[in-house]
Amino acid sequence: MQAARLAKRQPFFLRAERIAFYLASDGELDPLPLLRSAVAMGKQCLLPVLHPLGHRRLWFARWKPGEPLRPNRYGIPEPRWERSGLLSPRAIDLVLMPLVAFDHRCHRMGMGAGYYDRTFAWRMRSPTWRGPSLVGYAYALQGVTAIDTQPWDVPLDAVITEREVLRCK
Repeated sequence: MQAARLAKRQPFFLRAERIAFYLASDGELDPLPLLRSAVAMGKQCLLPVLHPLGHRRLWFARWKPGEPLRPNRYGIPEPRWERSGLLSPRAIDLVLMPLVAFDHRCHRMGMGAGYYDRTFAWRMRSPTWRGPSLVGYAYALQGVTAIDTQPWDVPLDAVITEREVLRCK
């Protein structure tokens, strides 16, 4: 709950109209309290869905708590969606991203499949694009001294924990 309180005061959250969340699993910090606040504020809330044509990338579908979910090909719950209702990653203002670990340079270690990195790789090629803010959402204990990065790793703009908001860039 403290991470949600910190997030709700951030300009990038207050300005965002379309926010992508995730459904917590494997002990991840749960963004559901923040998602509920966003719904109450009239923001459009989205969850990641696997790209309908494969490509190991994500698209995003609108979702509110209580609406039905269905398992994707990996068994991860996704909103029920129609292709016409999917949003491109470029159409989102803020993306809250799960992570396994982060460092104070806003590098992130995910679960290893690279979906978020491939989805937002265009940001590395277009540094002036004012696309979505990419924000890690994690427990403070997931912070590490340094993460070895690869050229394809997309850095975060900030990390929110229950203790602080770490801004990068």
